[in-house]
Amino acid sequence: MSATPENIDAIRHHAQASVRSLRARISELDDDSIDLILGNARSHYAWQDRPVAEDTLRKLYEITAQGPTSMNSCPARFVFVTSKDGKDRLAKSLKPANLPKVMGAPVTVIVAHDLEFWTHLPFLFPHEDRRPMFEGKAAHIEATAFRNATLQGGYFMIAARALGLDVGAMSGFSNELVDEEFFAETTFKSNFLINLGYADESALFQKLPRFAFDDICSFV
Repeated sequence: MSATPENIDAIRHHAQASVRSLRARISELDDDSIDLILGNARSHYAWQDRPVAEDTLRKLYEITAQGPTSMNSCPARFVFVTSKDGKDRLAKSLKPANLPKVMGAPVTVIVAHDLEFWTHLPFLFPHEDRRPMFEGKAAHIEATAFRNATLQGGYFMIAARALGLDVGAMSGFSNELVDEEFFAETTFKSNFLINLGYADESALFQKLPRFAFDDICSFV
């Protein structure tokens, strides 16, 4: 339902009631669910020969899209590379050590951002016209797009794990070559890659250390 001056209060009350209802049904995830998405989750490098259904990828995007971004700007753009032709094009940009990781994955996702995201704000943020905040301000556009699309990439990985998929985020490639190959004559810029599918756990090694709270956290 679109917001109008006549129904804005009703829409807000409905949104507030929906959040309260959700919190009444579930206040926090159980330990196993937390382990699945972050606590004991792992980055993967080898993959089963098992495809990922398009319906699963569409559901994955729909979950990801619900994550918050500045002014609901949603600057991330996702390219699902599944075909041999697509993988061959992507291979041109990869460091040699990363080639088998990508070629063996059922899906490799290019996480990119659109430098013209702000032109869609009248649809995404209809409360007021925020386009003047960005028009002609290239550095602000780039920083906002990069920061928020990176957040969306993080949401994407957590959502994938929640759906039973495994992920392996990856740099180790040439952004310039990816942009030339996939985004020529567009306003999209690549950020990072995510290999996606059902993992072959035999390639795993031990989980690496993490900092303790007191090592890097503080109160002021």
